[in-house]
Amino acid sequence: MTHEAAGVPPTRNDDDRPDDARPAEPQTAPEATDAPDTSDASAGEAGAASAASASSPDSSDGGPQGGDERPEARLAKAVQVAEQALIEFEIAVETFRVEVENFSRLHHQKLGPMYARLDELDAQIAEARAARTGDPEDLRKAKEARDIVMPMPGVDELFHDWMDSDGLSPEASAMLTEQPVRPPKRVRPSEEARRLYRELARKAHPDLAQDEPERERRDEFITRVNAAYGRGDVELLKELAAEWAAGPAKPLPPLSESEELYARLEWLSRRKELLTVLAKELEESAIGSMLRMAPDDPDQLLEDIGDQLLGEVSRREAELAELVQ
Repeated sequence: MTHEAAGVPPTRNDDDRPDDARPAEPQTAPEATDAPDTSDASAGEAGAASAASASSPDSSDGGPQGGDERPEARLAKAVQVAEQALIEFEIAVETFRVEVENFSRLHHQKLGPMYARLDELDAQIAEARAARTGDPEDLRKAKEARDIVMPMPGVDELFHDWMDSDGLSPEASAMLTEQPVRPPKRVRPSEEARRLYRELARKAHPDLAQDEPERERRDEFITRVNAAYGRGDVELLKELAAEWAAGPAKPLPPLSESEELYARLEWLSRRKELLTVLAKELEESAIGSMLRMAPDDPDQLLEDIGDQLLGEVSRREAELAELVQ
């Protein structure tokens, strides 16, 4: 048997040696003796190293080994890994949010009429029972059941400013008679608000800007001033006056490479926390809980719920029929 067939590459003097005198293992090439041995590394460490090296450039000194990398280079790899993990997490959360939204819409479209029918039957049953007994408690329950079906707002809530102590307000009468309607009443800002507004408008008017960045800053500031004045918010106008007096925010000193990377990691961590809260809210919502019962076949879940509701409708209809006989 040749050594090639046995998987051992031949050496220069193999043909001159007996089989028992030849080395059992091939000799390591001299130029490879300086490389660290990674054959005993765990699979997880090897996978993490492969992922990091594939997702980030080599360190600035060009060294292929992790021990030769600058700390900033290793930190940059950690940032990239965290960014990829956050992207995947965001995709998962958004996917579930869309599924919950779609399931909620389908749930309302398909089962909404059944829920409405059940509410109407509950109201009719309560009203029929109250008509039979005349009991005040039954009458109260009947009214509550009917209010659930057709909640009616109070007069004040319904008409808002359209009704005063003398009846319909002039604005309401004008609308009913197709006459021009006056603009809605607005509370005039106080003298203090007007004074602050005039002072700020004179100081921060965009036409006083000397260049385009300054004009943009003034435009944004005056927009906030106008909004505060429109609401008559004196306290906010005072805060804006103090902000303008303090002048534009001074630019922060440039961050070092390490500081920027650490700041990025902190932002990624906060973003993940927010997404975790959102995911929990989705999972614990009524629709989310229902969807988790049948994640692979939500359509069948709707069918099953529909069958249950139809059974409830039949039972309530039978109950109502007994009461009105």
